[in-house]
Amino acid sequence: MRRTTVSLIGSLTAACLLLAAVTAGIGVASAKDAPSAKPQGQPLDRIVAIVNDGVVLESELDAMTRQISGQLRAQNVALPPQKVLRSQVLDQLVLDEIQAQLADRSGIKVSDQQVNDALANIAKQQGISFEDLPARLAQDGVDYAYYREQLRGAIAREMLRQRDVLARIVITPRELDQYIANQQNTVSALYEYEASDILIPIAQDASPDQLAAASKQATQIDQRAQHGEDFGKLAVTYSQAETALQGGSLGWRKGTGLPTFLANVIVHLKPGQVSDVIRASSGLHIVKLVAKRPAGGPQIVQQVHLRHILIKPTELQDDATVRQKLEQMRSQILAGKETFAVLAKTNSQDPGSAVNGGDLGWAELGSYVPQFAAEVAQLKVGQISQPFHTQFGWHIVQLLGRRDFDNSKDAVRERAYEALRDSRLQEATELWLQQLRDGAYVKLQP
Repeated sequence: MRRTTVSLIGSLTAACLLLAAVTAGIGVASAKDAPSAKPQGQPLDRIVAIVNDGVVLESELDAMTRQISGQLRAQNVALPPQKVLRSQVLDQLVLDEIQAQLADRSGIKVSDQQVNDALANIAKQQGISFEDLPARLAQDGVDYAYYREQLRGAIAREMLRQRDVLARIVITPRELDQYIANQQNTVSALYEYEASDILIPIAQDASPDQLAAASKQATQIDQRAQHGEDFGKLAVTYSQAETALQGGSLGWRKGTGLPTFLANVIVHLKPGQVSDVIRASSGLHIVKLVAKRPAGGPQIVQQVHLRHILIKPTELQDDATVRQKLEQMRSQILAGKETFAVLAKTNSQDPGSAVNGGDLGWAELGSYVPQFAAEVAQLKVGQISQPFHTQFGWHIVQLLGRRDFDNSKDAVRERAYEALRDSRLQEATELWLQQLRDGAYVKLQP
C-alpha cells in the first residue's frame, strides 16, 4: 500500500470529519430529528420521493431541513423560504440515496470497525475519549445511533467517489511538467482563497432553449449578488452544486487547487467581489471571493521509511482472525523464523507494496491517515507495531528510518500533482453527480 492507498484513507477520514463539528451543528441531527417509531394513533411516515427501488421519507426530509437550517443560521447565512429550502434538501437526499444504492450494488460495505475508527478520530479532534463521545453527543442533543448511521453513509459515499471519480483522474508526467511551468508565473500560486460558488447546471444534451433559460437565470442571480443580495442565501436557493446547502462555501483553497476556470477569475477579484457568469463543462458558475491570504509552507520536512503487511477481513476471516494471523506473523519475524519482506510478498493484500516486500518508501508522516500515522509515531527505528486497524484492513508496520528532508523540488512536484488533481476533481465530481441523477428514476410525491 503506497501513499495512493493511504491518501485514499485520508480522504475518507477528512470527509467523515465533516460530521465532527458537534457544537456547531454541522452534519449532525439532534435526537428529536432522528427517525423514530411513531406513537400509536399517529399517521405512518410518508414517502416524499421514489428513487429507483428506494424511497426518501418525510421524516428524513424534516430532520435534514431542521439540521441544515441550524447550520446556516450558525454560519449567519440568510435562509430562503422554507419551501425552497425543503426542495433543495430533498434534491440532496435524493442524490444521497442514488449514491447509497450504487455503493450497495458495487459491494461497498462500511464495517462497524471502520465507523468506530472514524468516530475515534472525531473524538480525538474534540479532545475527548472514544468512550466519552456518546455522552458528549447527548449533551449537544445528538442521537448517537443516528449519528453513527449518518457517518456510515458518508464513508460509503466517499469510498464510491474515490473509486468512480478520483481514481479515474489521470495526470501524465508531461501534463505535470507543463502545469509546473505555467504556474511559476501565475499569481494564483501565491495565494490561498476563501470563496463561494453558485452552479446552474447545463445538461450535456441541452437544447438551445434550455441553454438560453439557464443563461438568463444565471445572469439574473449574478446581478442580484453583485447588487449586494446575500450570496449564501442565493446559493441555498438556486445552486445545484454539492456546496449549495453550505451557502456555496468552498472553504479555503490554494489558488493552484481551484478549477482553472475559477482560478483565472478569482485572481482578478477583490475580497467581497462577485464575478460575472462563468461557463464551464458542468454548467454556469458565479463565484464570490470572501478573503485571500499568502500561500506558504515549510521546505524541510521529516520523512519516515516504512514497510507494512495489510490483510483485509472477509466473510471467512473476521477481524479477530485476521488480527491473530498478523500477531503470529509478527512473532515469527521477531523470532527470526521469517523475514518481514517474505511474509509481505506472500501475504500482504496491498498490491502496490507487496511486490516490494511491503516497502512504502520515504514519505512525510502527515501523508498518512491519523490511525496509521499515530501507530508509526510511537515506533522506534526497527520496531514492528502490534496489529492495528484502518479503513482498509489490519496492518503491522515496521519503521525502517527517519530523516529530515529538503523537499523543495519534490514538494513543488507533489504539490503541483495534488493541485492539478484537485482542480479537476471538483468539476469531475459535479459532472459525475449530474450523470447519476440523470440516469436514475426519481418520482417526487406531492
